[in-house]
Amino acid sequence: MDKFVIKGPCKVRGQVLISGSKNSALPILASTLLFDETVTLENLPQVRDIDTMLNLLKSLGKIVQFSKNKKIVKISNSKRPKYFASYSIVKTMRAGILVLGPLVAKYQKSISSFPGGCILNGNSGRPIDLHLSTLKKLGMKYEIKNGYIHASSKGKLKGRSIKFPTISVGASQQLIISSVLATGKSLLSGLATEPEVKDLTNFLKKAGAKIKWVGKRTCRIIGVEKLKGIRYSVMGDRIETGTFCVAATLTKGRLLIKNFDPKLIQTELKILKKVGAKIKESKNQILIQGPKKIKNIKNIVTKEYEGFPTDLQPIFMVLLCKADGISTISEKIFKGRFMHVMELQRLGAKIFVKNAKALIYGDPNFGIGAEVMSSDLRASAALVLAGITSKGVTTISRIYHLERGYEQFEQKLRKIGVNIKRVSG
Repeated sequence: MDKFVIKGPCKVRGQVLISGSKNSALPILASTLLFDETVTLENLPQVRDIDTMLNLLKSLGKIVQFSKNKKIVKISNSKRPKYFASYSIVKTMRAGILVLGPLVAKYQKSISSFPGGCILNGNSGRPIDLHLSTLKKLGMKYEIKNGYIHASSKGKLKGRSIKFPTISVGASQQLIISSVLATGKSLLSGLATEPEVKDLTNFLKKAGAKIKWVGKRTCRIIGVEKLKGIRYSVMGDRIETGTFCVAATLTKGRLLIKNFDPKLIQTELKILKKVGAKIKESKNQILIQGPKKIKNIKNIVTKEYEGFPTDLQPIFMVLLCKADGISTISEKIFKGRFMHVMELQRLGAKIFVKNAKALIYGDPNFGIGAEVMSSDLRASAALVLAGITSKGVTTISRIYHLERGYEQFEQKLRKIGVNIKRVSG
């Protein structure tokens, strides 16, 4: 099993090109199940979750063809579509559930495994309940047998007015995709409005879907008979962008971050400015200079977009470990997203968690190298950043979590001055 070995402290300098968004590409890939014609997608990140989704599409009868550099993929139909989403493929990825709705919408049947991926919900119940309850309102019937969802519909799904009781990115994407071919009109309210959701609707609209946002969290969808084949470029990854912004701020570095629209992360950039970073924004790029001393900040709270994203909470926690003073972060999205705290404590962090709130006693001298272990995707990136700023050698195991969502992370870090290498065993 591979590990990262980092010799710190390091200062990042230079420029980095942001990859395509995993969280945008996954629902777009799932929605290609609705198409009869070929779809060409550009700017796909080469990460494990994308490979898993493409393998899932192939198992469902899609033909997948790559360009030489694997940044462009063509997805077309075979003569034999299939409807069985196997546990052996879906078990490592939460986004696997996104094939359920489009299969029923297109073929009126599906047998789909419960998804896997990072376990972040604690004891909050099955994370797919909202997917199932809203699809049921469109006319999908289902029963659960041996870990599989056996779903079907009598004819096409039928448009409805549906209000989400809570905001969910994945369930919003599921219902938008599933409503595109439904008969009649759907009015969906209480939707998530993350940029990745908007990227999905932009993709579907370009393919001929009749989707219109008629309120901040409401969209109207009029069902169409079919979608046309298109070429589309996936947006840049805002979580990767935020991670590199923190890397520069954390290490007194200077970094030019390219291939991302800074308008999409204004909340995060405002926080970085408050802790002392100097930031210049221009079209599709960010120039960021880290401060000599990082200021503490109180009352960061994870929220739905346009609030502070839960995916960046572990990364910003590392930054605040090095701040001058006490900071707090409250986690309102995922109950299990403080599993990285114990590993940061191994590196010398003083963090206390109570009732989903972390109290961080920052220290400008934070960081003594040690052996640590990743628990999930974003925690892995946080531990890498902690290793970059720590004195001595930090060894990070279970980095397969990180490979689910960051493309060529260690190569990008090496190019900007980080002493990092991959070792086996």
